[in-house]
This record gives sequence, C-alpha cells and structure tokens, in this order.
Amino acid sequence: MELLTKFRFEVNWGGTKMSFSEVSGLNMETEVIEYRSGDTPGDTKLKLAGMKKYGNVTLKRGMFRSDNEYYDWWKETAQRDYRRDVVIKLLNEESVPVVSWTLSKAWPVKIDATDLKADGNEVAIESIELAHEGFSMIAVN
Repeated sequence: MELLTKFRFEVNWGGTKMSFSEVSGLNMETEVIEYRSGDTPGDTKLKLAGMKKYGNVTLKRGMFRSDNEYYDWWKETAQRDYRRDVVIKLLNEESVPVVSWTLSKAWPVKIDATDLKADGNEVAIESIELAHEGFSMIAVN
C-alpha cells in the first residue's frame, strides 16, 4: 500500500484545466432515520439509512489580472441553469492521477474576493463555493 500526499492535484471544470491552491469540502454523509413502532420491544429506536448528503466544495486560488472566469460562471448561473461536471484529480509525484472525484452538475453558490490589507504583501486569494448533486470517487491503480 502506498500513502498518498495531497499537495499535487488538478481541477478540470467544463473542459478547462484550472490551477487551485486548495480544495476543501469533499465530504458525504448518510442521514440517519430513527423509527420506533408501537409494538417494538424495549426503549430503543431502529436506525435506518436515509438520504445521502454532500457538502459544498470550496476551491481557492491566487487572483490573476483580467481573469473573470469565477464571476462569469456565477453570472451565467444567475441568468439560467448552467451546471458543469467538475473533476478533481489527486496526482502522485510523477503527476499521474491516483484518485479522481467527479462532482455532478456543480454550480457556484458563493464567490469570495480577496481580503485587502494595507500592511500585507501576500498573494491575493479568491475562492468559489460549489453546490453539486453528488460526487463519485475512483481510485486509479
């Protein structure tokens, strides 16, 4: 078994390969339904698997002059339903994909511009938060 490092990855959205410094929110959970019928013995409830729930995914990157792709996608989504599949690939040291997540029908729900600080000299970072209808994960051998 090989342990994976998380510092090298790529994101492909709508056919464009984008560079990001951070991806977070790749999580899923199953809601728990508690049920007890009138003739259930004892004082406990049955626990059943309910609906699956997926968290929003946040992508962060450095800002570039004349690059409005975040805003343009968000603006298109506000005018009509413009969803995209987004593929996130974790790469090994040789830049070969080892794990891939595909967000189904993703769309932007929030954009954060960089914070501004007069005494700072850090890179300006912007982020976009994506809602989606679930994701699949594939481990590549």
